[in-house]
Amino acid sequence: MYLSGGTIADALSAIQKRDYVLPAIQREFVWKPEQIERLFDSLMQGYPFGTFLFWKVEPDTAGKFRFYDFVLDYHQRDAAHCPPVGKLPGHPIVAVLDGQQRLTALNIGLRGSMAVRQPGKWWTNDAAFPKRKLCLDLTAPREADEDGAIYRFKFLSKAQVDESKNATWLPISKVLALKDVSDLHDMIEDYDLEKDQRKLAFNAADRLRKVVHDVPSINVYEEKSQDIERVLNIFIRLNAGGTVLSYSDLLLSIAVAQWKQLDAREAIHGLVDNLNDIGRGFTFSHDFVLKAGLMLADISSVGFKVENFTAANMAKLEAKWESIDAALRLTVGLVANFGLSGQTLRADSALLPIAYYIHQRGFDEKFLSHSSFGGEREAIRGWLLRSLLKASGIWGSGLDALLTALREKIKGKGQEEFPIKALGRTMEARGKSLQFGEAEIDDLLHLPYGDRRMLPLLSLLFPFVDLRHEMHVDHVFPISRFAAKKLKKAGYDADEAEQMYEHANALPNLQLLEGAANKEKQSELPAAWLAKAKSNAAARAQHIQAHSLGEIPEDLPGFALFIEKRRAALRARLYTLLGTVN
Repeated sequence: MYLSGGTIADALSAIQKRDYVLPAIQREFVWKPEQIERLFDSLMQGYPFGTFLFWKVEPDTAGKFRFYDFVLDYHQRDAAHCPPVGKLPGHPIVAVLDGQQRLTALNIGLRGSMAVRQPGKWWTNDAAFPKRKLCLDLTAPREADEDGAIYRFKFLSKAQVDESKNATWLPISKVLALKDVSDLHDMIEDYDLEKDQRKLAFNAADRLRKVVHDVPSINVYEEKSQDIERVLNIFIRLNAGGTVLSYSDLLLSIAVAQWKQLDAREAIHGLVDNLNDIGRGFTFSHDFVLKAGLMLADISSVGFKVENFTAANMAKLEAKWESIDAALRLTVGLVANFGLSGQTLRADSALLPIAYYIHQRGFDEKFLSHSSFGGEREAIRGWLLRSLLKASGIWGSGLDALLTALREKIKGKGQEEFPIKALGRTMEARGKSLQFGEAEIDDLLHLPYGDRRMLPLLSLLFPFVDLRHEMHVDHVFPISRFAAKKLKKAGYDADEAEQMYEHANALPNLQLLEGAANKEKQSELPAAWLAKAKSNAAARAQHIQAHSLGEIPEDLPGFALFIEKRRAALRARLYTLLGTVN
């Protein structure tokens, strides 16, 4: 049945009173601040808002299912998920089947805030997530930008609003409380603007007031059936044909609806959050956890296929969830001890065979540190690093078939140690050999600083470095010494300078150094720094030998020979380390 859902203000009021809720089959809010800003500009320009699909749920039916509230104050780290609804009202409610992203965007823009991590700041730093509210520049020229936007909306912190000198920012939450034009006049007067600017500001604010309070823009198709199968079928038909939801989102929705004892949504997203907080932080998604669940629960294949998400399989997954949760935490804790993080783990899927092995063996926290498991940890580390270093990419095409085959191989080994050779043969049979040829080793020797393979490569070359501590990838000869102007001043021509920079920024000039030591070293040349940092001759010699540094020249004239000799030393070590695994 098609009907009018009223104005934006009406919809937000219904959200606030929890007359509008989200069914458990809905995914999380995924819009970025820029998308919300564009939505409000579209509304101001009078563009169509689209039709919403609502499910009218009677009180008796509502008590049988899980529902969630809309996100209000979004925090990328601390509050990114839809909170569970507490007590529902005693009258029929509306579950939003299509339109969650748009309604949440309106809710955040007009009632809430967004806190998204700022570029270059650590995930663990609270200051990296400033609270920002959506604002409208009242006096910006009404000229379309290259994307067609006319009204300038921006998420800003209070400090940014206060410090702004070239804009007149209105936090648009103020408009939600304004229905009367006279109140609007009073608000604009507070800005102390020139006459022309005052008129421009009033027109912008009044346009926003009308969009929020006067325009009946919420058009709805309402489904009244209380049959969850019919509702789920509508949801699937609505989403399976487009790109609004990923396929895994859709299947997760089905899983959520089928779990009986646990809240699948909270369990899966909660585990994702916990895994991402381990060590220096990771970037796992619910796709990773869902695929891990399929693999560790021994569901027929690990593919995101409808037939894998039957009620029987979801019951199996729910029954094993506690042990799956524990195995994944151990796995991520283990690779964090290897020094990996979200910045250096090239392929999340590489962890799934390890997680399956840990789950099969039933290991507990002792596995991470007890000396009796040292050999197994080292075997896993070598296998993982080797797979991550492959330039061709082990964990790309044919992934589901590969993971299923590796699972069968691990299962067949029972309680034996991590079966490196058996896994290697299985991978080679699928065209994903872990052996390295001469060209691949040469490629690794020319790997540049910043490549995601660099830390795994250095940790493989220098396994004595304890990566549980903060370690930096350091230039042995500081890269600042190879600036074109400095090299030209030192007498090198342009071609020589370019070649020297390339050598300085590649593997033979890199090492792993403790963070504190790297900060102390800064732009100091290696010979001078070692003389200070390792004043004892024996300690200095040990460091040079351990890191395959060879004879270190005092200055740049000896750099080319240093690079040539260290490249040869690292090549020999790589040939030894990356030999056959079969």
